[in-house]
Amino acid sequence: MIYTITFNPAIDYVVRLDRFLAGRINRTASEGIFFGGKGLNVSQLLNTLGIKSTAMGFSAGFTGQAIEDGIRAQGIAVDFVRLMDGNSRINVKVKAEEETEINGQGPAIPDEAVEELFGKLDRLTEGDVLVLAGSVPGSLPGDIYEQIIKRLEGRGIRFVVDAAKELLLNTLKYKPFLVKPNNFELGEMFGVTLSSDEEIIAYAKKLREMGAVNVLVSMAGDGSILVDENDDVHKMGVCRGEVINSVGAGDSMVAGFLAGYTETGDYSYALKLGTACGGATAFSSGLAEKPFIDKLLQTL
Repeated sequence: MIYTITFNPAIDYVVRLDRFLAGRINRTASEGIFFGGKGLNVSQLLNTLGIKSTAMGFSAGFTGQAIEDGIRAQGIAVDFVRLMDGNSRINVKVKAEEETEINGQGPAIPDEAVEELFGKLDRLTEGDVLVLAGSVPGSLPGDIYEQIIKRLEGRGIRFVVDAAKELLLNTLKYKPFLVKPNNFELGEMFGVTLSSDEEIIAYAKKLREMGAVNVLVSMAGDGSILVDENDDVHKMGVCRGEVINSVGAGDSMVAGFLAGYTETGDYSYALKLGTACGGATAFSSGLAEKPFIDKLLQTL
């Protein structure tokens, strides 16, 4: 089973305007509600691809209940810790001449809720996959990823880490199955600017030397590079299309990669499916749908 953790899930309220006028009443041209958070994005894309997962994390208040109900309605298992105080956040995303985002803070997460989450994680067993993605809320310890992986170390669980800087680097000693920085984050980890595929490959291999089993580096319009557990390098270009959505493409790539590897055990195919999923989300108003993913997959 694949498990995802979303510490600070959100209702994403996306509104589209022909023109945004500051200080004035604005009327929407269209609007949509999505359930957001990097872990939830991965679970939703896995579900689209026919792969079961369980979404874990924290939820609070009526907004948290709406998130849980909405995810369950898609057929995804939910095992959240319910918080007694506060409300899960609402993010307002305004798409007009420019994109403007107003992101909520989310509830405070007390120590006892963290312990409850740890208790749920203790049920994971050999062969399970745990996806840790995104930033950590201020009310949680900064080393929470490391605490979780250390707690579950030695049980045959494969860890996927999609995070920046120290949050990712501090997990490497536990040999995560997959880490997915983008090229800018990879450079920041080592205090360098990466300007060529050769440099990206060299520093991806450094992450391998530090413990990562597989390193997947996304490079926006330049495609992606995977250095796999055998130190083989796989390069993939991008799908062709008009980018209309900047949210969830990286999470979609992670989900596609996991689905592809789960189905075939082949890293080249996993990268190809991950690329199609990332592209399909980038070219859609929300997370990608299966027919569009299949269509893009045929072009790679």
